[in-house]
Amino acid sequence: MRKWGIVISVFYALVVVGLLIPAAIFMTGSPDPLRKVFSADLIGALTFWITWIPVAAVLAGQAVLLFLSVDTTQKRLKPRTHIAVSVVVSSLLFGLLSSAVILCVDAAIRGDKFGDKYLDYLGGPFGFWAILWALWAVVFYLYFRNSAGFTARAISWLLKGSVLELLIAVPCHVIVRRRGGCCAPVVTSFGIVAGIAVMLLCFGPSVLFLFKKRLDAYSAHKSA
Repeated sequence: MRKWGIVISVFYALVVVGLLIPAAIFMTGSPDPLRKVFSADLIGALTFWITWIPVAAVLAGQAVLLFLSVDTTQKRLKPRTHIAVSVVVSSLLFGLLSSAVILCVDAAIRGDKFGDKYLDYLGGPFGFWAILWALWAVVFYLYFRNSAGFTARAISWLLKGSVLELLIAVPCHVIVRRRGGCCAPVVTSFGIVAGIAVMLLCFGPSVLFLFKKRLDAYSAHKSA
């Protein structure tokens, strides 16, 4: 099981870095030919340190949700520590989706003036993300602290949240592209990529959980 988790994590990293980052650059609508986008803009994005913060967040979230299993019925394993780790990771990803949704809607309404009213007071986009991260962490902890199987339920929430985020981000991207703005398409394209990244992230743990459930059922049937 652990080997398959490593394989899925590596594959997910290749998808995020090799497909989703170039897709985000392409969706921003660069006037350069496609070959120049992948020779100049892509290299510039990969060498820009800010790019790797959300990338590291989703990659770390994928790894933690794959290799960390939570079961509050096993008291001897001190599940509170494990639940805290899962809460931090899940709320981090929900904070990413929430901040992307808010910025996409703001960009669709106000164009390149998005975030003028609040981002400066909240420490920029990453400060805004951190605040939403903390809020979701409180919500998740209060709601799931006495629940068993937190990881599976969190993945279900993340999958639903990513679908909802894409349903909002895609129309916002269409709106800002038709306006021909400068920075707004960058925000909405990031929102689309973030939603796809979290959605794909959910499939890895879900597949392994289903596989494990099938193996457990087979073992129980064989023992009977």
